[in-house]
Amino acid sequence: MLKRPNWLKVLLFLACLIPLGRLVYKGVFDLLGANPIEVITHSTGDWTLIFLLITLSITPIRKLTQQHWNFIRYRRMTGLFAFFYGLLHFTTYIWLDKFFDVHEMLKDVAKRKFITVGFTAFVLMIPLAITSSQGMIRRLGRRWGQLHRLIYLSAIAGVIHYWWLVKIDVRLPFIYGTVLAALLGYRVVTWLEKPQLEAARAKVSRPVSAAGE
Repeated sequence: MLKRPNWLKVLLFLACLIPLGRLVYKGVFDLLGANPIEVITHSTGDWTLIFLLITLSITPIRKLTQQHWNFIRYRRMTGLFAFFYGLLHFTTYIWLDKFFDVHEMLKDVAKRKFITVGFTAFVLMIPLAITSSQGMIRRLGRRWGQLHRLIYLSAIAGVIHYWWLVKIDVRLPFIYGTVLAALLGYRVVTWLEKPQLEAARAKVSRPVSAAGE
């Protein structure tokens, strides 16, 4: 029996492709402006951060709204799209900007801190994308969750990369940084409260003795 398509998943997938579609449309109709490489670089970089933040926001939203439904399974898709746009961002730099000139790229890394931090953010996403399948989740077990905490470091490095890149007009990276700080802050609070919640659950579930204690 054929499985019915998950239309919500299909719609989400198509929605995630809209930023790429807009870039392709602008490229075809020559609407990328005087510096198309810069437009592509900034757009793909923005969407990499946006998808990272969306991915990080799914768990807090699910817990705060108590909507324990299968929306959590779409987190993998948004995470993979974060990597996809990060790959486009990186490819734009090494191909359209530097034409695969390794010497020029190494000079950039040595001279510009934001390049180094951005490259670090992208590299940290690679093992996350590689281990995103259900098979890898089963194979890695508890280590999968530990490995995927790299997303926090990748997002932090991404915001720093953007902040150091723009230097003066930091409004957008400030917004991204504020959202990221809130998402990380929520996780810190949850982590600190976890021992108390576990102790409370243990107390409730402890059987009452027959001696009438």
